[in-house]
Amino acid sequence: MTTEKKHKILKNLILLKWLGYRYIDPIKIENSKKKINLPNKLEDLRQIVLNCHLCQLSKTRKNVVFGEGNPNAKIMFIGEGPGATEDETGKPFVGRAGQLLTKMIENVLDIKREDVYIANIVKCRPPNNRVPTEEEAKTCLAYLVKQIDLINPKIVVALGSTSYRYLTNDNAPISKIRGEIVKYKDKILIPTYHPSFLLRNPSKKKEAYLDMLKIKSVLWEN
Repeated sequence: MTTEKKHKILKNLILLKWLGYRYIDPIKIENSKKKINLPNKLEDLRQIVLNCHLCQLSKTRKNVVFGEGNPNAKIMFIGEGPGATEDETGKPFVGRAGQLLTKMIENVLDIKREDVYIANIVKCRPPNNRVPTEEEAKTCLAYLVKQIDLINPKIVVALGSTSYRYLTNDNAPISKIRGEIVKYKDKILIPTYHPSFLLRNPSKKKEAYLDMLKIKSVLWEN
C-alpha cells in the first residue's frame, strides 16, 4: 500500500471517529491513477523527464540522461541505462561503451553518430550500474515509448537483453535473438549485443558486426 493511500485511510478514520463512529466497514479507496498525456514535442517531453521523481533512481542520480541525436533519425539505438560517465554528463553512451557504439555506427553503418538517436530504457543511473528493476523500467518506459513515437525511426536497435525485453515483453536470450528482424508496432526492431558486453567479451564483436551489416542492409531496403 502506498503512503498516499495510508494517509487517505488515516484521514477518513480520524473524521469518522470525530463524528462518533466506533466501528465501520473496510474503507475502499478508488484507484486515483490517471493516464498521463505526454506532450507531442520532444523538447517538452525532455523538460518533463528532467523533473521526474517517479522512482527511486531519482534520489541517487546526478543528471537525467534523456537521450540525444537527430530528432528525425531513421535509426534509434536503445540501451539499458546510464553509467557513471553518462550520469556525470547527462549524455547517453559517452563512456567506453559509448565510444565503441560510435565506432560501430560510423565505421559499419557509414552514418555519423549525430545522425542517429540514442536513448535508454531508464533515464537515470541505477546504483553501481546494476540492471534496472522491473518497477524502475516500467515506470520509465512510457517516456521512451513517447520518444520513439515522436522520433519515428524506421529501425529500432535494442542494445542488450534488458532493452529487448522491455520493448518486446520477450525474455529470449540476446544470444538467440540477436540479428533477427522483430516487429515493433509499425517499425523494424533488430536486437544486438550491448557495447559494454562486447568490451567484456571481445570474441562476440564479429557477431555484432554481422548484426550491424544487417541493420545497414535493412535501412537501405527501406
